[in-house]
Amino acid sequence: YSLLYSIAKGDVFGKDQPIILVLLDIPPMLPVLDGVVMELQDCALPLLRDVIPTDKVEVAFKDLDAAILVGSMPRKEGMERKDLLKANVAIFKAQGTALDQYAKKTVKVLVVGNPANTNCLIASKSAPSIPKENFSCLTRLDHNRASSQVAIRCGVSSNNVKNVIIWGNHSSTQYPDVHHAAVMVNGQEVAAYDAVKDDTWLQGDFISTVQQRGAAVIKARKLSSAMSAAKAICDHMRDIWFGTKEGEFISMGVHAGGNSYGIPEDLIYSFPVQIKNKTWKVVDGLPINDFSRAKMDATAAELVEERNTALDFLSL
Repeated sequence: YSLLYSIAKGDVFGKDQPIILVLLDIPPMLPVLDGVVMELQDCALPLLRDVIPTDKVEVAFKDLDAAILVGSMPRKEGMERKDLLKANVAIFKAQGTALDQYAKKTVKVLVVGNPANTNCLIASKSAPSIPKENFSCLTRLDHNRASSQVAIRCGVSSNNVKNVIIWGNHSSTQYPDVHHAAVMVNGQEVAAYDAVKDDTWLQGDFISTVQQRGAAVIKARKLSSAMSAAKAICDHMRDIWFGTKEGEFISMGVHAGGNSYGIPEDLIYSFPVQIKNKTWKVVDGLPINDFSRAKMDATAAELVEERNTALDFLSL
C-alpha cells in the first residue's frame, strides 16, 4: 500500500514510462485489493495504464519486466527467523518457479520479504532460466538508515552522506560500515570517521541502532516499517533502472559469486555495488580492517547456516 503510489506516479521507472501494475495476493485479500485498485484509479495518474489484481501466479508473473516480492510469512514480535524459514521456502520456491515459467528472462527481481537474503536465494534457485544476477534483495533500507544516522550526527541532510555500506544479511548481524563513507561538511568532502569524530559511537551504538532499527519500529508501531521500506524499494529499483551516480555506491543483496572479499560464493550477501546499464558490479578492492573482517565473517556465517537450513527444506 505504501509502495504503489510512488511506482504508479513515475518515481521509480521514470516520468515518461507507462506502467501496468499487477498485484498478487492470497485469495482472502482479493476484496481488499479491489479497494486498492479503486484508490489507484482515483489518483488519476497519467502513467498508470492498468491495474490487475489477482491470486493466480500465471496471471501475476506473465511477461513481467520487474517483480517486487514484498510478501512473506510475517514475523511477529518475539518470533525467531528460523521459524520463518520453513514457511518462506515454500512461498519463494513457488514464486521462483512462476517467474521461471511466465516472466521475461530479463526480469529484475527484488526480494523484500524476510528473511530476504535466503528467500532471494531460494527464488533464484527455483528460476534456473533467469540469470542469477537478475535477483537481488533489499538492504537499501538498512543503507538509508545508516546514512541518516550519520547525517543526523553530523548535523547535515542525508544527501550529504555517501558510500556507507551494509555488508551481509538483512538481519541483526548485518554490518553497517562507514570506513569508506564520506560526508559533505561546509562544502568539503570529509571521511565519515573525521566528520563524526566519535569512533566509540561509530563502532558501538551506531552499528547496533542500524542493526536493531526494524525491531525498534515494530516495538513502537506494533507494525513493521512500511513508509521507509517502500522508499527504500523505490531507491533500489530506480538505481537498477537508471544506474548509480559516478563515484558513488549503494548496498544491495546480490549473488556473492566471484567476490573479492572472501565471502562464500553460494549466498545472497549485501555488498557495495555500482550499477550501469541495469547491471550491478560489486565494488572491489576496498581495504578491510580486522574490526570489519570479523563482522563481515559473522554475518556470512549466519547466512551459510540459514542457507543450509533452507536448502534442507527445499529438498523435502
